[in-house]
Amino acid sequence: MNDLPRNFDVAHKVANFPSIKPSVPERVVGERRKFRTIWISDVHLGTKGCNHELLIDFLDHTDSETMYLVGDIIDGWRLKKKFYWPAEHNDIVWRILRRARRGTRIIYIPGNHDEMVRPFSGMNFGGVEIMRAAFHTTADGRRLMVLHGDEFDTIMLAHRWLAFIGDAAYHLMMKLNNWVAAARNRLGLPYWSISKAAKHKVKNAVEFISKYEEVVARAAAERGVDGVVCGHIHTAEFRDFDGVEYWNDGDWVEGCNALVEHFDGSMEILNWPEEVARRETRRTGAKTKVREAA
Repeated sequence: MNDLPRNFDVAHKVANFPSIKPSVPERVVGERRKFRTIWISDVHLGTKGCNHELLIDFLDHTDSETMYLVGDIIDGWRLKKKFYWPAEHNDIVWRILRRARRGTRIIYIPGNHDEMVRPFSGMNFGGVEIMRAAFHTTADGRRLMVLHGDEFDTIMLAHRWLAFIGDAAYHLMMKLNNWVAAARNRLGLPYWSISKAAKHKVKNAVEFISKYEEVVARAAAERGVDGVVCGHIHTAEFRDFDGVEYWNDGDWVEGCNALVEHFDGSMEILNWPEEVARRETRRTGAKTKVREAA
């Protein structure tokens, strides 16, 4: 409780942040892709692993009536060890708060890495509502439970010290991931995550993810909802467990994914590197047609 006044002062400073101009100006791209709802999580602002370029691009090309920030938006664990906060991370905060000012409902559900925000549940800062969990009703009437998901992580619950060790090892992998991404960018190759590829090759990781998904879906069924949306494990996925929908919105460190709801209630997982690649292909094709017509 002694940290509450200090955290409260930080929250007020964040709420007043929109007055600061971003270092990367918001792009005017014509008609943005509009969705009823957007879910993003595991951004990990305050770490070098945060893929701020792709997230800024996503925020500049999409819009929604409601946006859920499903935890681990800020990485308090890493910031306690070493402060790292480039201007581009401010730009992401600026864009989110600007959405709130434009009328988008922003709901922030803190995760384990940004657990320092959890004491503010029920409060509203700069148009951002902070909740421990939420329930979302889709356009076609389905009721979805929304939460970060660390509540169902056995390592987090029983062996918190092991989670911190795993976090350190994970960030070493992310440094390697950054080097690979930079090299591919110089070679003109699309974004690819070595850490994501490695995780899908490791049997124990695959088994953990599968078990985690089952546990979360079972919890949703016990609460009488039609499905659940979560993050936490950095693996974007949709699965159906006996009529209970499990949605994971992924992350902005490895996969760079978002979950969206269309205006008819249908839902889709977007992989933003693939979206950018398709956009560039269309742009290149359009330029080629113009040259050929000339």
